[in-house]
Amino acid sequence: MDKIYSRPRIKIPKIIIKGRKVRNTKVKKMTTLLVIFIIAFITSIIILDAILPMFDTLCENRAEAIATIVSNEQATAVIKEHTYDELYTIEKDGEGNITMIKANVMPINEIISNIANKIQEGIDKRGRENVEIALR
Repeated sequence: MDKIYSRPRIKIPKIIIKGRKVRNTKVKKMTTLLVIFIIAFITSIIILDAILPMFDTLCENRAEAIATIVSNEQATAVIKEHTYDELYTIEKDGEGNITMIKANVMPINEIISNIANKIQEGIDKRGRENVEIALR
């Protein structure tokens, strides 16, 4: 009879300790398991070395996106509380022409400080976010 299906078998090299062949099946099995674990460990290191740079880039991009969203939201919220007249003083001559625009430094500094504080609070409230990698 002919074989319907056959495949080549993996040949494990013979173990020789101090010039004698080892015939104990437990030693052979342990050696086989050790080789399998070493190959699995090396493979996982190679895969992680390939994935980690992509993951770092994704995390940085996500963090920048979150910071941009939070800063825009908080800056808009703080600016809504103030008017143009609080920030600048417009001086006109007798004919109604603008002669000078003076910036009121105190309210401007207060706005800058409030925006920075609100942005930090907004980022703290967001907490942790998940970043996923599609392995397709």
